[in-house]
Amino acid sequence: MIRHLVLFKLGEGVERDDPRVLEGVDAFRSLDGKIPEIRFWELGWNFSDRPIAYDFAINSGFDDADALRRYLEHPEHQAGVTLWKEFSTWVIADYEY
Repeated sequence: MIRHLVLFKLGEGVERDDPRVLEGVDAFRSLDGKIPEIRFWELGWNFSDRPIAYDFAINSGFDDADALRRYLEHPEHQAGVTLWKEFSTWVIADYEY
């Protein structure tokens, strides 16, 4: 199994209630059930106020690297990425478990 973690940092001056952010969250929330390669899917807002904390996280699971690749290339995923590029940056980690 592959775990795919993504941590998002909202851009300077961008708030959680920004319409672009709400659309981006909805886009990623809707992926579970749309993309067959997804085995595990959870996402949510960070509640920590530590300075090093990111704002939003996605924690997902895939059978193998090929399934992860198909997910990453899927048009629905790419549509969400396009939205998030407008107002955030992110880091990822992919690992086997």
